[in-house]
Amino acid sequence: MYWTLELASYLSDAPWPAEKDELIDYAIRTGAPLEVVENLQAIEDEGDLYESIQEIWPDYPTDDDYLWNEDEY
Repeated sequence: MYWTLELASYLSDAPWPAEKDELIDYAIRTGAPLEVVENLQAIEDEGDLYESIQEIWPDYPTDDDYLWNEDEY
């Protein structure tokens, strides 16, 4: 399983929180690449409810990762 920013972006508008099967269904319905569906299928599922993409791909960049309003120089 591998994620890239491009692949993860297909889940940015997913109906969070969601279960694995809901995310797979969403990816298929929205025409996400096959790699997204395969990555979701590879997740070990114990009936967990995922709150965001960060729970699936912990390296997903957040707003805190960007220095948009950096006041210090």
